[in-house]
Amino acid sequence: MTRSTIVRSTVLTVTTALAVAALAVPAEARHRLHADALPVVTPRAETPVLHDDDEGGNADADDPAIWRNAVAPDRSLVVATAKEGGLRVYDLDARLVQSIAAPPAAGEDDAPGRFNNVDLVHGLRLSSGKADLAVTSDRGHDRLRFYRVDRDRAGGPLTDVTDPAAPLVFSRDQAEVDDQRTAYGLATWTDPATGKSYALVSRRERTAIALLELLPTADGKVTYRKVRTLDLPSAFRLPNGTSWSPCAEPGELPQVEGMVVDPANGMLYAGQEDVGVWRMRADLTGAPKLIDKVREYGVPGVYDEETEECTPGTDPGFGGTRISADVEGLTLLTESDGDGYVLASSQGDNTFAAYDRELEDANEYEGGFRVAAANDTLDGSEECDGAAVLNAPLGSKYPNGLLVVQDGHDAPGDGDRDATNFKFVDLGGVMDALDD
Repeated sequence: MTRSTIVRSTVLTVTTALAVAALAVPAEARHRLHADALPVVTPRAETPVLHDDDEGGNADADDPAIWRNAVAPDRSLVVATAKEGGLRVYDLDARLVQSIAAPPAAGEDDAPGRFNNVDLVHGLRLSSGKADLAVTSDRGHDRLRFYRVDRDRAGGPLTDVTDPAAPLVFSRDQAEVDDQRTAYGLATWTDPATGKSYALVSRRERTAIALLELLPTADGKVTYRKVRTLDLPSAFRLPNGTSWSPCAEPGELPQVEGMVVDPANGMLYAGQEDVGVWRMRADLTGAPKLIDKVREYGVPGVYDEETEECTPGTDPGFGGTRISADVEGLTLLTESDGDGYVLASSQGDNTFAAYDRELEDANEYEGGFRVAAANDTLDGSEECDGAAVLNAPLGSKYPNGLLVVQDGHDAPGDGDRDATNFKFVDLGGVMDALDD
């Protein structure tokens, strides 16, 4: 045996030993080690806290979108959903600018309005002229809602322009709406080939994604029509030949929430919460591709009716190594040279994963980061539901651009009240973290 062969053999032996030792560490500890090893960024500001109780109007922070004021970038806005609390609009100091209530229940025993996700459409041609719109999924009513953005409007920058006759997205009638297997995740897309604008909407507790064409009406309102739907898998063949489905309450399928479209190539990225990140054509033709799996992929589980939780079994080792369920909060970080990242919130370990947006690089994993506390009063982000990023100067506050992330556990808390809000992070720090 030559010396080089001996060296290679020794390296392989040591590497194998390290791998075996790593596997001997409990999975939760391995995930914590991964998270702790990632670079840290800190927020510069946070929005007022929201409380998901009667006193707080059942407001629960979920998903943000960043609207850039091209004329005066320092007067840009963040539009965010608060579920039954409706919509919140913030300035770049994270101060509340406008609050819009969700629509009331259709009937006494029906579900109230509940705004889940939000995205923007730029320059939609309405009868009154081109307009930027905030589009939100109203899970309570199984509809989309549209709000025209006018930064200088006296009553607030958002005006409701939803067509009252806009159809249900997935349900056939109010009884199905009340089952709440309704419009959930949301991403918008404008096809550069046709100029038509669309919303891609996922269905709660189901694997379906619908493509809806946005249609201006003659009176300045906006409605939509369903073009097609696509169903992601709910069961998966594992390498050992067995079939696996994520553990859930009986009747529930692994849903999608976080979604984003890359306008450069028309690709939709969708986070199936307990499965991983999918890539597919935004027009929902062709076959979806799973580009990364959650660590829990393939782990069997048994649902306990009493605790309403799943008891996991032995991990067979078929999952990924970078994201932990739930995977949510997908957003696109573009760069001027065509490069950039698809960012995904990894709720299970409170981190964010970055994937190369270029298809030529097979959306390879490029690194990650954590949003940690800046000080005793400005905490980081935990169990992030939604995220939005904009790589463009936003005046003196955020000259490098902005990342907004939901915080599922705002601290310091207020007793036993659920507390959520949004954190504003300078994008320059994020770019430095990803370049490490």
